[in-house]
Amino acid sequence: MNDNDETALRALLARLEQEHRDLDAAIAALASSPGSDLIQVQRLKKRKLVLRDKIRQIEDQLTPDIIA
Repeated sequence: MNDNDETALRALLARLEQEHRDLDAAIAALASSPGSDLIQVQRLKKRKLVLRDKIRQIEDQLTPDIIA
């Protein structure tokens, strides 16, 4: 992996982590409001899980394989 690829992955990682935090705040706000749309909350939670998987995948790409 060259430096440009790593820089692009790190930028994507930062964007996904920010979106993950934003979804967490949105879920908390929706869940605490009376009469909240439970289906919308579930959709946001599912999107948050998908983001977490993408974040883990990118972190794995950025972490070098160390053979001991």
